[in-house]
Amino acid sequence: MLFNTYVFIFAFWPITAIVYFLLNRFRLVFVAKCWMAASSLFFYSWWNPKYLPLILGSIAFNYTFGRILQTKKDWSVLRRRLVLTTAITGNVLLLAYYKYADFFLENLSSVTGHAFPLLKLILPLGISFFTFTQIAYLVDAYKGKVREYNIVNYILFVTFYPHLIAGPILHHSEMMPQFDRLRNKVWQWNNASQGIYLFCIGLFKKVVIADTFAVSANDGFANASHFVESWIASLSYTFQLYYDFSGYTDMAIGAALIFNIKLPQNFNSPYKARSIQDFWRRWHMTLSRFLRDYIYIPLGGNRRGEAIMLRNLVVTFLVGGLWHGAGWTFILWGALHGVGQVIHRMWTKLGIQMPRWLAWFITFMFINVTWVFFRADDMKQAFRLLKGMTGLEGIAIADLKLLAPTLLLIIIMMPIVFFASNSSQLSGTFRPSWKVAAAAGALFIVSLLYFNRISTFLYFNF
Repeated sequence: MLFNTYVFIFAFWPITAIVYFLLNRFRLVFVAKCWMAASSLFFYSWWNPKYLPLILGSIAFNYTFGRILQTKKDWSVLRRRLVLTTAITGNVLLLAYYKYADFFLENLSSVTGHAFPLLKLILPLGISFFTFTQIAYLVDAYKGKVREYNIVNYILFVTFYPHLIAGPILHHSEMMPQFDRLRNKVWQWNNASQGIYLFCIGLFKKVVIADTFAVSANDGFANASHFVESWIASLSYTFQLYYDFSGYTDMAIGAALIFNIKLPQNFNSPYKARSIQDFWRRWHMTLSRFLRDYIYIPLGGNRRGEAIMLRNLVVTFLVGGLWHGAGWTFILWGALHGVGQVIHRMWTKLGIQMPRWLAWFITFMFINVTWVFFRADDMKQAFRLLKGMTGLEGIAIADLKLLAPTLLLIIIMMPIVFFASNSSQLSGTFRPSWKVAAAAGALFIVSLLYFNRISTFLYFNF
């Protein structure tokens, strides 16, 4: 189910909230959790019911191994590590089968010359997110950071629908204690109004701004070859992805706030970054945290010397690139960001300071160029667009007449992205008032006018 649909906004979301708080009102706390878990599973299976057994099987698998890790603390370190390794391997194999099997077969066919038949698997919705969430849970269980023996609580932790499909990637300790706080079981108007406010902002970002940029981005990546149209295509996708992902994040946080659940910040004005390191502290923050805690640090982090640390950075971002998609374009995108981190690290050690505007400009241009690989269907398309952006295929000023509306939208949105307060900052200063309600209402009504072109969120593909 999509957040940006009538059925979610006018039926599913309010019904789940009303029933949840009514059950808590009558002190049916356990039933309320069961209702929320069942509703989240319904939300997930709305897209394709045949994947419901998959997520339930994944939950049963990880819950079982989590219980073993929590209850068998007297086992030897080697034995517990074997259990953890087995559990993580099972998760990775499941993700690899659905996400990377055809990619592996395609490359195996290219290398061997034998045409291996493709499995043509449809990627189950949210598999990358609920897999990473549960891997984090297993590691935390191994370290003794979590204790969860209730299967309903665990199902709710994994499937709570505001974060299920595209994050944020949560730790058990961030969410489940909130469901047990007595004050969170009572309807709170301040949280509800703030949640609706954030949801309306996110909805507007998605259906009005991101989906408008999507038209130019899709057309440009398919056809652009000259300088002007290539740059407009790349910038259109850069801003489409920004507003699409930040819009989803706002809606997820807003939807959760209705239930008095505060999800962690996942997006903090990443295009304001003045270094690639700063960018990854702002973009998909919970994924960056996961890669740091469960890839970079286990590889040795910065504890084994400079050379090993630089290697770990590159490997971590290669994993991050591959996590986003099965394709050489994603791998190259991850590699470029890994190398960018290495260059930033070496530059920092030199102690040379550049003007802040120049640091921002270089960072933004690097991000914009690397998004080309992230978006392109293949390397050929990516290099065609990059060649056009260099002007090698001509300038084609005449294209400006056709592309003027998109160029105007880019010019309007740039100052907002680069200078305006983000949703998290607005939420921090939020105070209910008639003016705020009117503004949120206006955004909501305008957004409804764009519901004739419903589209999925970009991160649903990852």
